[in-house]
Amino acid sequence: MAATMLPTAYVPSAASPDWLNKGDNAWQMISATLVGLQSVPGLVILYGSIVKKKWAVNSAFMALYAFSAVVICWVTWAYKMSFGEKLLPFWGKAGPALGQKFLIKQAALPASGHYYHNGTLETAMITPFYPMASMVWFQCVFAAIAVILLAGSLLGRMNIKAWMAFVPLWLTFSYTVGAFSLWGGGFLFHWGVMDYSGGYVIHLSSGVAGFTAAYWVGPRLTVDRERFPPNNVLMTLAGAGLLWMGWAGFNGGDPYSANIDSSMAVLNTNICAATSLLVWTWLDVIFFGKPSVIGAVQGMITGLVCITPGAGLVQGWAAIVMGVLSGSVPWFTMMVVHKKWTLLQKVDDTLGVVHTHAVAGYLGGVLTGVFAEPTLCSLFLPVTNSRGGVYGGSGGVQVLKQLVGGGFIIGWNIVVTSIICVVIGLVIPLRMSDEQLLIGDDAVHGEEAYALWGDGEKYDGTKHGLYSDDTGHHRSASGTTQML
Repeated sequence: MAATMLPTAYVPSAASPDWLNKGDNAWQMISATLVGLQSVPGLVILYGSIVKKKWAVNSAFMALYAFSAVVICWVTWAYKMSFGEKLLPFWGKAGPALGQKFLIKQAALPASGHYYHNGTLETAMITPFYPMASMVWFQCVFAAIAVILLAGSLLGRMNIKAWMAFVPLWLTFSYTVGAFSLWGGGFLFHWGVMDYSGGYVIHLSSGVAGFTAAYWVGPRLTVDRERFPPNNVLMTLAGAGLLWMGWAGFNGGDPYSANIDSSMAVLNTNICAATSLLVWTWLDVIFFGKPSVIGAVQGMITGLVCITPGAGLVQGWAAIVMGVLSGSVPWFTMMVVHKKWTLLQKVDDTLGVVHTHAVAGYLGGVLTGVFAEPTLCSLFLPVTNSRGGVYGGSGGVQVLKQLVGGGFIIGWNIVVTSIICVVIGLVIPLRMSDEQLLIGDDAVHGEEAYALWGDGEKYDGTKHGLYSDDTGHHRSASGTTQML
């Protein structure tokens, strides 16, 4: 009998080893690209359009710069601090992820093997069926978006040179700690704290760090705090749309495989986001009489953030419950608590990141501890028999673990972000000068978003005609200036 011949595409080779699953590898690279698109151009567009016109260029560039800087820092030292060999219970050993021998071998998270108390293996080390290069890039875009989300608290006044120094320092001393502790095989990972795709590692940390940094940087000009209209609401919706659709890679790529848990994560993500957007919009209508487009975007974001720690761990009905809470609890903290709490009013968190990411992320983490379904947990988590509180057994303890895990992320980010800001402030002013704050992009970058005269530019009656932003001016034919 003639030997069975495999098609050439399925014959193992140096470029296609027997451990390589091409479907998993393709999905991981697509997921990484989707998450990358959330930042560039997603958040670049969203930040550039949701701020006052005079800050459009600066806000968009803060996001673009952060993405580029994180890529270089990540492959040079930060990847292995997050997913490499254990150095401390919360930190991996720093090292480059640039060599060919490292990048083309099968992906592995060396500190992720989980053992029982007697030393016997409970769950084997994570070894996805694709090369390290795919893993390094996938985790890189997560690190990048965390820093960019943090920037939302600082728009409209942070010195761009101070931001350039802040990005690598925060990535190195804050993000890598959360990533290793919860994902890379650190103490929270082995204790069984659930963070499916970054509710704590990314959103809680960026929200808390952004709020902390905003405290140290100081506020915008009073006139900007009092009136800060989006310069292009339609482009804000375009950026938000990229953020939403890109979340399929954000949550769908975290099982490290194109498997059934990935499908559950993507579906739950969209269920929760849609529910949250609707609830936020309904609350705006009920209490303010009209639906807000920016409010709908905020509700969408809080839904996406809330489901992230439990996307592949909860059932569809739980995703709806989480959406109802993510559309109402952050709405309440932003619209009610914020206006009554002196600290929240004192700190100028430009886009309310503490509400949309810190509150929503912590809420999602705790709710994951409540609703995590045992069968879904067994598909993903290293600790066997994990479950949420509603399923009895160890579920009650799981809620406590979620609270403690979130508390660690909050505490670490407050302390480390404060130290970073103080150190940078000794060398570079954290806040722009008053003249730069008055003028905006033209003073900071020598560039403007639109070829129109407007906010931030000093009125010159010899060259400016009709103008409308905070104040309207019109130079009449007789040369007199009239207020419109």
